Amino acid sequence: MHDGTDPQTPIGEDRPRRPKGIYMLPNMITLAALFGGFYAVVMAMNGRYDLATVGVFVAMVLDSLDGRVARLTNTQSAFGEQMDSLSDMVSFGAAPALIAYEWTLRDLGRWGWIAAFVYCACAALRLARFNVNTGVVDKRYFQGLPSPAAAALVAGFIWLMTELEVPPQEVTWVMFALTLYTGLTMVTNVPFYSFKDLSLRKSVPFAAIVLVALAIAVINIHPPTVLFGLFVIYGLSGYGLYFWRKSKGRPTSVISTSTDEPDERGLHD
Repeated sequence: MHDGTDPQTPIGEDRPRRPKGIYMLPNMITLAALFGGFYAVVMAMNGRYDLATVGVFVAMVLDSLDGRVARLTNTQSAFGEQMDSLSDMVSFGAAPALIAYEWTLRDLGRWGWIAAFVYCACAALRLARFNVNTGVVDKRYFQGLPSPAAAALVAGFIWLMTELEVPPQEVTWVMFALTLYTGLTMVTNVPFYSFKDLSLRKSVPFAAIVLVALAIAVINIHPPTVLFGLFVIYGLSGYGLYFWRKSKGRPTSVISTSTDEPDERGLHD
């Protein structure tokens, strides 16, 4: 009777395992997002801040696609998750900090690079906390300002000032304050709506499509102003939601699952 084993394979020895591969499509999108961040840094080094900000926004769009594509094609993997985090650190952590520093923060000397470093460090801390708390955070909200939105605020301000031909030296301290605000807001426990409960597979009323068309038309009036304005509203919305919940006596934490693990203590405060 055949027991399913290879007679030529000695007992006690395992057959060689097939090497695990990686999924091409979502990881190609992640690599493209990483290139957007790298391109932004190179353009900033060459004084092309308009193209540098475009690189950050392109990385944002691609970053929003890789996870959705992986879920739609059922190609999620631990490798893809780690690759996405590393790409985010470059595109939304290091790149905005370096662009802001090269654009005007360097004029502040020590204070300039401190602000840039605080932003970069907070982006790293925010991404690390996101990876650790994935299983306990309410999916409808982000814990702290998401790094792509923080990068959009920094890059969007530079893009807007460049379009309006405002000399960087006139808004150096504004850039300093904005860099610190976005960096520190990333590591707060303030809840920001994640839009993850919006499904592309569900049917929507016809009016929703009309609103999307109107939104595209409004953005095209003057993209730098409109986009920066939208991200300013989003960047402040978390604090509005936080104080609204607090005034209603509702829990302000986005932690949705209790745990007694030592490394999770204090998350529910």
